[in-house]
Amino acid sequence: MPDAVPESLTGDLSAIHDAIDAAVAELDEPLRALSLDLHGHPELALAEHRSARLLCEWLVDRGFRVQAPVAGLDTAFVGEYGQGSPVIAYLVEYDALPGVGHGCGHNLIAAGGIGAATALLQALPEPPGTLRVIGTPGEEGAGGKIIELEAGVFDDVDAALMFHPGDRTVPIRHALASVPLTFEFHGVAAHAAGSPADGRSALAAVIQLFVSVDALRQFLPEISRVHGVILDGGQVPNVIPEYTRCVMQVRAATGDLLADHVERVIACAEAAALATGTTVDVARGLVYAERKNNHVIAERVARYLAELGEEVEVPVLRGGTGSSDIGNVSLRLPAIHHYLKIMPRGTPGHSHAMTEAASSIEAHQAMLRMAAALAKAGADLFCDGALLDAARQEFAVSGPDLPG
Repeated sequence: MPDAVPESLTGDLSAIHDAIDAAVAELDEPLRALSLDLHGHPELALAEHRSARLLCEWLVDRGFRVQAPVAGLDTAFVGEYGQGSPVIAYLVEYDALPGVGHGCGHNLIAAGGIGAATALLQALPEPPGTLRVIGTPGEEGAGGKIIELEAGVFDDVDAALMFHPGDRTVPIRHALASVPLTFEFHGVAAHAAGSPADGRSALAAVIQLFVSVDALRQFLPEISRVHGVILDGGQVPNVIPEYTRCVMQVRAATGDLLADHVERVIACAEAAALATGTTVDVARGLVYAERKNNHVIAERVARYLAELGEEVEVPVLRGGTGSSDIGNVSLRLPAIHHYLKIMPRGTPGHSHAMTEAASSIEAHQAMLRMAAALAKAGADLFCDGALLDAARQEFAVSGPDLPG
């Protein structure tokens, strides 16, 4: 149970909110510099050493106690201020994508999340509980939050708040459960012209896998997804490839449905190996769970965004979406994953266009509004016991948000 909240705090939330707005205004230039620094030095999943160091230095400079590394991850960290419960955590991501850099806007997630925590601390210098910033590396496929969750980093957290850039601002969205599957095919090398009958082509096997998955897609639910890349397809055309490797990403609306799809994709790989006289090894990655948004907290953030001039849309839970390891956290405790418009409608994620948008002044200004809204919601969770109770009650009875 949370510690008792002093009456003086519960009755003065409007003054705290005003102080948050003032603090965010003061943080405008340093947060812009931080975001652009991260954007200009993109680092891949679990290799975000420079980015993590910058974020830890920011927290230390502002009085947070910082533990790094955590959960056995070199680029994970926890910054804390205050003590006791409730524990309100802001989650920050800072990994980039190969080829497109910050084409998912994680530089803004980091700057906005750390900005929200900093502004909240400036406005509420003696929080009635623990203010926490959790650095969650490797969201792009490495599952940093899942590893941290299993290591106990979230065990005492009462609410986890974060946001994600996009082409519209919405308080909630569903997300697909997801898992990567790595397939390694082993064949027999031989001269492709002189003695092809002596060879067994691992390349033929991996191609057959992709053909089989294409055939499988028409029998999967509309929003399910299977997509992949060949990472090793052989070396030269006149040697029958004895080894190939590919990765398939399998996604579905729920974990149970995902498990079904995984077995069917693996069956495709085994059939491809049988048909080509090769063998196949299968490795499963971490499972990203579907998302359970906490509507109570998300709607509070949406209200503050609207008050700050952000156009907040009514969410439509339909069609396919991406996946994130915040889903695993959301199934364990009240969590939000707001979306924030930083680019024109229809701009694809994981693209060069999104990379460019993530460094724009318009994206920065939107990020400042989100930082203020998240900080105000955090102040409410600290100072208004009824809000935190409502969030807990909803979490206890609600299920994941699923597409209609």
